[in-house]
Amino acid sequence: MIRVLVAEDHTIVREGIKQLIGLARDMQVVGEAGNGEQLLESLRQTPCEVVLLDISMPGVNGLEAIPRIRALVNPPAILMLSMHDEAQMAARALKAGAAGYATKDSEPALLLSAIRRVAGGGRYIDPALADRMVFEVGLTETRPLHTLLSEREFSVFERLAQGANVNDIAQQLALSNKTISTHKARLMQKLKVNSLAELVKYAMEHKLV
Repeated sequence: MIRVLVAEDHTIVREGIKQLIGLARDMQVVGEAGNGEQLLESLRQTPCEVVLLDISMPGVNGLEAIPRIRALVNPPAILMLSMHDEAQMAARALKAGAAGYATKDSEPALLLSAIRRVAGGGRYIDPALADRMVFEVGLTETRPLHTLLSEREFSVFERLAQGANVNDIAQQLALSNKTISTHKARLMQKLKVNSLAELVKYAMEHKLV
């Protein structure tokens, strides 16, 4: 039996995933979490083979949670589940240590197959993203500007695009306001935007929010 822990901040989506997994005879949901902190606490108490991890969660987001999960004793395989069908986002997750990347509009049967594959030690990439990853991610001249951001800058960028202010982000990431402001200035320079409105527009155009 494949034990799955579902980490997703939207209750309706989480319940739908639990119902889907409940239809499979070879897997069961053994835990759930609505944010990164709950996830890490649940993993310390609940053994499982696979974590189905939403990439965008409040507090510690999916990308930030990956190395923490990997640092656990006997860590489970991590299958990212995201609304982002963006090749660079998938590449970031896999580079950080995820075993697979699926999008929320995947066919239910494909999601179950992905869980089985990563539980067995394999890797999974959403078919719609596979070709784009091969042709986009490694080609410098075609890579979007946000691929130039460091992991910390990307975390700040994502939160700014979702409407958080410097104080909120500083608290979430346990950093000083000055440090967040520095990251904000650098990432805006890299993205070639001059205002938060332009930053949000960029994020929307690249399907990052």
